[in-house]
Amino acid sequence: MSEKHAREADNFSNAAKYERDDVKFLIEKYPDVSPFVILKIDVQRRGVHYTESALSQFDPKVHQASNASRIFGIRDKNIHDSLIPSSLLLRDGTSICVDAVSPDSNSYLVEYFDGKLVLTDNGEIYEEVEYWEKPSFFDKKTSSGKPMYTIASARPQRLSLAPYGYCHFWDNGKGCLYCDVFTQAKLRKATDKEGYSIKLDPRDISETYHEALKEEGRFTTTSLTSGSNTHGFEPFDAEVDYYIDVLKAMGENFAIKKFPVQLTGTAYNERQLRRLYEETGLMGYTSDIEVLDPELFKWICPGKSEWIGFDNWKKRLYIAVDIFGRGNVNSGIVGGVELAQPNGFKSEDEALKHTLAGVEELAEHGVTVVNTVWIPRQGSYFEHLKIPSLDYYVRLAKGIYDITEKYDLTNDTDDFRRCGNHPNSDLLRLHK
Repeated sequence: MSEKHAREADNFSNAAKYERDDVKFLIEKYPDVSPFVILKIDVQRRGVHYTESALSQFDPKVHQASNASRIFGIRDKNIHDSLIPSSLLLRDGTSICVDAVSPDSNSYLVEYFDGKLVLTDNGEIYEEVEYWEKPSFFDKKTSSGKPMYTIASARPQRLSLAPYGYCHFWDNGKGCLYCDVFTQAKLRKATDKEGYSIKLDPRDISETYHEALKEEGRFTTTSLTSGSNTHGFEPFDAEVDYYIDVLKAMGENFAIKKFPVQLTGTAYNERQLRRLYEETGLMGYTSDIEVLDPELFKWICPGKSEWIGFDNWKKRLYIAVDIFGRGNVNSGIVGGVELAQPNGFKSEDEALKHTLAGVEELAEHGVTVVNTVWIPRQGSYFEHLKIPSLDYYVRLAKGIYDITEKYDLTNDTDDFRRCGNHPNSDLLRLHK
């Protein structure tokens, strides 16, 4: 190839890459996808940096800061102890569960300009944003003296609890390769000034929940999520026992048995699933399969593969549908991790085709699928890998949404109002 042709090929490749990652180009390319969702995906991919002008508008007395109750880490360990906004809202109410990053990264900037908080990129304003408001219970303490903001966090319409901040798949080094729960647990233990607790007391949870419910109209559901616990007479019995204790403590705040709460847990066997449904107020169950390929599942999720296995994970999801009902069982995938190298799919088209086929198989059995945006987090095995293009994530979100529509599935606990971390479920606001 001549030098001229090589330059032309490079220019073509760079232009194609630019188009696959350019928000405005993709908004025009996909007119049937909300521009807010496309922007949200890119902000999640690249992260944000809060300028001094933006932080001047951040009031910890009013706005929610990143807090100690989270079990997952942050993208930049250098800002671990910084008092920064928890996340952002777009003008249409879209929530962005976003990571703050250092200013030298390829990030969006949040700036205060002309009396408004705005998202900017290369000096261009893309959208107005708002900080999440802090719920009142954050400033209170439980009877044991625990600050309630360390017990529960809050999304705009959802209360979130992470009662167990460790995953036992890491006991023999077989945690999921994209995950930083183990790193985060060590970091919190070493740095948290309030006193880190790997396992929350159900009493503290019940008291925090009681205070949160006093804010009428603020929360429409609750999400529980924690690391997996392999211990017990049968594997995961200890995890199920603990969740039952937590759910019963939460249920003391209701006059009826069932209340709006979703559990994101391990793939339990039928006996364990029936216990959760029959003994507690649990209404929705999620068990994240993470990646929809058996060989990649073994590589990326070695602990899940060792203890349960890919086919058995799906089987247990289908059993859960029989117990909780169609539309009340979800499974999440870490969107994009199927392209992680060296073992992932070699092309985005191949990855998309294979992943959507897996989503449809689950949907045929009544399981709703949601995707997150894979972020290589510091402290994870995948921290130095590259993520897929924005174009890929838009196609993935739209593809999962179309399958959800095709099978007339609902997603009441993980939708745009209650979660805000899944691009495909943000599109469900138009669900018939």
